Amino acid sequence: MRIGIDISRLATTQRTGTERYTWEVLAGMAAAPGDNDYVLYCRTLPAELPAFAGRMQIRVMPFARLWTHIRLAWELWRQPPEVLFVPSHVLPWNVRLVRGMRVVTTVHDLGFLHFPQAHTRFQNIYLRLTTRWAAWAADTVIAISQATADDLVRYTGVDRRRVVVIPHGVAPVFTPLAKKPTPWARYMVYVGTLQPRKNLARLIEAFARAQTHPDTQLVIAGRAGWLSEPLADIARAHGVADRVHLIGFVPDADLPSLLAGARAFVFPSLYEGFGMPVLEAMASGAAVLTSTTSALPEVAGDAACLVDPTDVDAIAAGISRLDGDDAYHADLVAKGYQQAQQFSWETCAATTLAVLRGAQ
Repeated sequence: MRIGIDISRLATTQRTGTERYTWEVLAGMAAAPGDNDYVLYCRTLPAELPAFAGRMQIRVMPFARLWTHIRLAWELWRQPPEVLFVPSHVLPWNVRLVRGMRVVTTVHDLGFLHFPQAHTRFQNIYLRLTTRWAAWAADTVIAISQATADDLVRYTGVDRRRVVVIPHGVAPVFTPLAKKPTPWARYMVYVGTLQPRKNLARLIEAFARAQTHPDTQLVIAGRAGWLSEPLADIARAHGVADRVHLIGFVPDADLPSLLAGARAFVFPSLYEGFGMPVLEAMASGAAVLTSTTSALPEVAGDAACLVDPTDVDAIAAGISRLDGDDAYHADLVAKGYQQAQQFSWETCAATTLAVLRGAQ
């Protein structure tokens, strides 16, 4: 079977959610036995790719603008695969016109519906159009959580029978054994893009209000996104500038040790399509505080301190309990570790490959 995969999102040195999902699913497919032929499409060659057990061809196709809708679209006309897999939902305009080619895509979230103010006007229009097109044009749509599947059906009207829920996994590098010395003896950590829907202004205010050990620090890791707030100024305004540390993007190689060393992982996001960092923190042995909204309760189960992300006092109370109640903390660590074991990238990749094979 000839499977084409759009890997254009992998041409970055700072992988976040969608790029990490693409990498992990690709690595799982690469290791899977079978007689598939893989064609990997990209604009520029990624610095690293997994080694494929089956036959693999890389099509590097440089193009300045509108790569998906011009260069990739042309390649699909020229040499269509039997199945095209697009891991990031933006489908070429012509996929329904290419004879004999089935299409599978992944939709990660519909955050633009819930928080349109977190995007530019152009981004909002683009996300709405591309999501509707993906739902209409794909033979099968993979949603990464039931919450995302429900949003997709509600927004686009796609037949639920064409939507398959395949959750993310957690990589084996996330383990309590990854713990290494850090500059902070006792800390809570947030990891993710710095943008309004991540609710970091409320997190800092809640940290300032919480009853915590004098040595407990708040470490915020991630690159700045659209409309990222002046978090250092917010910390200063709440009198905790000396206890809040903005450390920027953390490379994949350093992330496991950062999570494994944390007293708690604090993630009171307003909306998530899945919440991959929640599982990674649980697997690393950190107690988790997260939100009662979107996919987060689905991912966390009963293994996290769930709070209303719009209620600063509720976030503060959760932080206080995680920091001060050792029995509660230990219980969440144990439950979280077990919860994380239910998710694996091997299962995610194998299920995705089964969907692609079934799309023949």
